[in-house]
Parts: sequence; C-alpha cells; structure tokens
Amino acid sequence: MKCKIAVYPGTFDPVTYGHIDLIKRATKIFDEVIVAVAHNPSKDTLFSVEERISMLKDVVKGMKSVVVDSFDGLVVDYVKRSGAKVMIRGLRMLSDFEYEFQMALTNRKLKGEIETIFMMPSESYSYISSKLIKEASNLGADVRNFVPAKVQKRLKEKFNRRLK
Repeated sequence: MKCKIAVYPGTFDPVTYGHIDLIKRATKIFDEVIVAVAHNPSKDTLFSVEERISMLKDVVKGMKSVVVDSFDGLVVDYVKRSGAKVMIRGLRMLSDFEYEFQMALTNRKLKGEIETIFMMPSESYSYISSKLIKEASNLGADVRNFVPAKVQKRLKEKFNRRLK
C-alpha cells in the first residue's frame, strides 16, 4: 500500500545516479515524491539552486509522480507545508548513519508528526558522493559512470569557466 507524499530533500550538487536510484525506488512506495533542493548558505555549492533544479528536472523527466522544488529554512517546516508526513534520507555508508540519525532525532523533536525513512541506494551507487564527483571532474576525470551525460557536461562547463 502506497503512502501519499514523501519529500526527498538534499543539496543535489550535482545530482548523481545514487540520487536518481533513490528517487526511482521511492516512486514505488509513494504516490508522489517531492525532490526538494535546499537553499543552504552554510554549504559552498558549485551550482546555484536554479541550476540544480534544472538538472534534476531534466533527469526526472518522464517520472510522472516526481516533483522538483526548492526550500529554505527548516526541512521539517517544508515537509509539513508540502502536505507530506514522510521525509526520505539516503544512507550510503555507515559513516552517513551518525549524522543522519542525529538529524532525524532533532527533526522528530521539532515536528514529531514527520517521519524520516532511510533508504540505501543500490550497491553499485553506494560509494558515490556529489563531493567526490565534483573533485574528480575538476581534475579532468570522466564521471559518466556516476552522473547523467548532461550533468557531466555542466560539470565540465563549470570547471572550464573556473580555470580561465
């Protein structure tokens, strides 16, 4: 039985095949999945919020039950405003667990009606992180096995601009 709406928040700087895997799998559980791009001034992002939204919209094109949006402020406030009661968080490795667990417990104290569900990506994507993809791309690596072609192109463009 599917629940109604879930929010999958994150920075998505840039979106990777690991993110896409979780989005696709979440659509099998929920009627609607809102992929919510965070405005997070404490994170130094390579891509603007608008660029990240554009990349996400491109990769989820054709997934009818997926909506891409952005938010600032507390994620639990956004989840509540969206009409969802569930937030999805991805866990790649054990090292992610401690931080995600602390965040989930804090969010529960802030808005107890919002549940956090942890999902693991498929094994083939469990080691992928946006940070590592950016570093590798900046050093000239071919990252097509980790991100869609259009995302790889945007990474190359971004780093070429920075190098000039």
